[in-house]
Amino acid sequence: MIMQRMLFEIVTPLDFTVHVTLEYWEIIVSIKHPVMKGHEEEVKLVLSDPDEIRQSTKDEKVYLFYRMHAQKRWFCAVVKNPDGEGFLITAYPADNIKEGITIWKK
Repeated sequence: MIMQRMLFEIVTPLDFTVHVTLEYWEIIVSIKHPVMKGHEEEVKLVLSDPDEIRQSTKDEKVYLFYRMHAQKRWFCAVVKNPDGEGFLITAYPADNIKEGITIWKK
């Protein structure tokens, strides 16, 4: 079994913790969304203090956390919470907020 190193753990406003390992963050910033490299602190803020959280229309255990970082630009963190312990699926900059059920808003 490979030991994974925790990059960060954040408690969300939905009262569950999101875990992000260093190894998985490297996949996000090297393969999925290289533009997110160096934005770990912003992703922590998106998860801990979002402007809005939406539930995915395709999977009720997937949540999209949004936080504005520039005019009409957001950072989005996509999280799956299957059992009270969430994990980051991906994070990316967004021009708009995707469809979904708004379940939390500032």
